[in-house]
Amino acid sequence: MNRIARALRIGLLGLGLALGRADAAGATIVELRQYRIIPGQRDAFVALFDREFVETQEAHGMRIVGQFRDLDDPNRFVWIRAFPDMATRERALNGFYFGPVWQAHRDEANPMLFDNDNVLLLHPASPAGDFPPAAARPAPGAPPAPHGLVVATIFYLWKAPEEGFSAFFDREMRPALDAAGIPVIAALEPENSPNTFPRLPVRQDEKLFVWIARFDSEADRAERIRRLEATPAWRALMDRLERAPQVLRLQPTPRSALR
Repeated sequence: MNRIARALRIGLLGLGLALGRADAAGATIVELRQYRIIPGQRDAFVALFDREFVETQEAHGMRIVGQFRDLDDPNRFVWIRAFPDMATRERALNGFYFGPVWQAHRDEANPMLFDNDNVLLLHPASPAGDFPPAAARPAPGAPPAPHGLVVATIFYLWKAPEEGFSAFFDREMRPALDAAGIPVIAALEPENSPNTFPRLPVRQDEKLFVWIARFDSEADRAERIRRLEATPAWRALMDRLERAPQVLRLQPTPRSALR
């Protein structure tokens, strides 16, 4: 092999390794967790979560993307966490839930939970669908920071999203969303790997697609969604839905990074 061919081969090998690292870095596993809180206990649960369960989970290798009050249900708490891959998820969950912080506070947290099994296990629907890099979250006890309205929409589909819907969303919906002034924070589809931490159940084998956006306010959202609903892409989307979507209008807690 001459020097030019050898240099080309080494360069291509290096490019392949670099692309492999980039792919691995973007292969995020996401949990969208909806908790039903005992009536009257949500504020106490938010305070406990913000104080005890943010950095202590991240110390095990997961990312707390954001945590929220549901504006349409006073007893719902929604939060999102992410992992680089399923192997890290298994190690991180074992480390946290069998570790000292959860063991010290579970008897305070669990009585406030009516149900915590409504969990979607997801991954980015395309390379453009992953969450952006984490923002700095407010420090404990910091003055209230400005926040907007985070909206997570769950589309229930006739077919699995990889059978055309994810491609449709990138090809037709994203331009329509951009034109309506709606930036997509994340676009996610189900992760069908076995749940390797069965202590925490997840919903699987469902045909759905999740996208998350941020607005300045409810008035801002209403105006931008009105523009979106006037587009051909929105009308085409409606034909692909098996039933009405679930729309979660979410208010960030004081220490949510996504706000």
